[in-house]
Amino acid sequence: MLEIVRYEAEKRLTGTLALAVGLGALAVFFVAFFPSFADVDMESYAEAFPPAFREAFGIEAIGTIEGFLAVEVYQFLWVLLLGLYVAYLGAGAIATDVERDRMDLLLSLPVSRSRVLGEKFLALAVPILVLNAVVPLAVYGGVIAVGESIDAVNLAMVHLLSIPYLLACAAIGLLLSTLVDRADVAQRAALAAVFALFLVDSISASAEDLEWIGGISPTAYYDPSAILVEGSHDLGGAVVLLGATTALVLLASIRFRRADVGA
Repeated sequence: MLEIVRYEAEKRLTGTLALAVGLGALAVFFVAFFPSFADVDMESYAEAFPPAFREAFGIEAIGTIEGFLAVEVYQFLWVLLLGLYVAYLGAGAIATDVERDRMDLLLSLPVSRSRVLGEKFLALAVPILVLNAVVPLAVYGGVIAVGESIDAVNLAMVHLLSIPYLLACAAIGLLLSTLVDRADVAQRAALAAVFALFLVDSISASAEDLEWIGGISPTAYYDPSAILVEGSHDLGGAVVLLGATTALVLLASIRFRRADVGA
């Protein structure tokens, strides 16, 4: 059981560890700059940005270590860049093997298409879990090193609640991977989709009549700024994201079962 998960996980392990070290080092690099913001009028600094930008990155609270981390590390690195990254991985999960004629060989074994797709998706959870285990240790160590303090529970919750968000982004890529036979097309579409959803949520949040539109975006249900600055843990949002992930994976499974891989 789970042979595909083990194979895919082992294949991604080196890259995942390298990315974890890189993101951890980058987070510490950002934290090291926080003391230099002590003499800056952060309220005026925040007001200099357009409302949509302030909403997208939660920039109002950047004068505190929690707000600084939310803006510089989590809203940018975690929500945007890491969301794009896992969507990109998901988009290549099926389409790459189809394009390179490996899927026919895999399906010739006594394994169902649903199991192939399910295990491919489970393998995407490996980099998500590894990154969320390694990076918070680096962030916490960096905060202590610059003489600041941060609520360890809120920091842990930022990473724990990011897992449903990142799984939803990966599921978007996975669905596109079953809709397109060319991996590069699926990957570009996944990047465009996740980025567009990020923009939709950011812009609609600053327009009162359009706030409801932002509900289609995964970012509407995961807010690092609210967790770190306000200590607000949106467990309901996590449930919504897990439900959306399940629905997307089921749609991908239906599409994959009906697809003519050899065509």
